[in-house]
Amino acid sequence: MTTNSAHPRQEIAPHEILVVGGTGKSGRRVAALLPGARIGSRSGTPPFDWRTPSGWAPVLDGVRAVYLSYPTDVAAPGAADDLAAFAGLAREHGVRRLVLLSGRGMPWAADSERAITASGLDWTVLRGSWFSQNFSEEFLRDEVRAGSFTLPVPASTAEPFVDLDDLAEVAVAALTRPGHAGRVHELTGPRALTMTETARVLSAAVGRPVAFRSVAADDYRAALVAQGVPGEEADLLVHLFTEIFDGRNTPVTADVPTLLGRPARDFADYATRAAATGAWAPE
Repeated sequence: MTTNSAHPRQEIAPHEILVVGGTGKSGRRVAALLPGARIGSRSGTPPFDWRTPSGWAPVLDGVRAVYLSYPTDVAAPGAADDLAAFAGLAREHGVRRLVLLSGRGMPWAADSERAITASGLDWTVLRGSWFSQNFSEEFLRDEVRAGSFTLPVPASTAEPFVDLDDLAEVAVAALTRPGHAGRVHELTGPRALTMTETARVLSAAVGRPVAFRSVAADDYRAALVAQGVPGEEADLLVHLFTEIFDGRNTPVTADVPTLLGRPARDFADYATRAAATGAWAPE
């Protein structure tokens, strides 16, 4: 693939980088590796909010590369339009590189990815498999702490969970160094685990039994809504689970070790580290 940048080999310094979603699970890790980077968030200075396009321009002043993590999901309604509008504004402000966090095995994210790849800027798309940290940061943390986790997926479907620390290192390389323009990186862990195997690994790390429960999609949606999740967001989550956990994402890729020069972090190592932080300690 080719790039339209007139400066394809020029490295970019941390203070010239904007991390959109810089307080989220992936963004805060990217920002931690880039001291001096600008944080794009509602609490940032200046503040950034996807719902307020009129406030986007100030955060782009002096920025040459942007990490883009869209809230909820790149497949969410309106995501592609927002990303296209942001990319156009970024180009007007002299930004040269865009690095988009996308999802693996998600053809419905094509419009959002196209908003970046058609921007006329250097671009890199990071298609991550399911995050290991979903089990310990928000989402499934309380369930695992209580001794089980429930998802509308088959117990036998295997997923090569990617560690967000690995993903963040790849993102930083794409933001700061040449050689990533026009490339799609598919990021996975070193092995795929079924949900049953995942529960066993979590049990060993936590030090007490953790079970996996597979439920029907309709039941899972009802449970989400009962917990206060908006119906539209619940629909999106159920769609994502029932589609991407059909075995399409089971194969492991070599992108993380190739790009970082070391093995990808294993889910068992992640679980041990997370347990040591007290993520699943009894309340």
